[in-house]
Amino acid sequence: MNIVEYAEFLVKNIVKQPDLVKVTSFNGDEDTTIVEIIVCEEDMGAVIGKEGKMASSIRTLIQAFAYLNNIKNVKINIDSF
Repeated sequence: MNIVEYAEFLVKNIVKQPDLVKVTSFNGDEDTTIVEIIVCEEDMGAVIGKEGKMASSIRTLIQAFAYLNNIKNVKINIDSF
């Protein structure tokens, strides 16, 4: 399982419309891996959570996965369409 599949697994189990979740990964500046999570606007509240706690937890879990798989400098962007 790679980081995109892991992030997709986490987010799809939270949202009401899992078919509309799109997760991509690409390389940024200086060995930075950027994981972009795009969800439906209706599901944005569930992904962010109360006071941003859910988004913070998602970021923590993805960064822990990256650490265990020797992926350095991971940035996670969460957005809606």
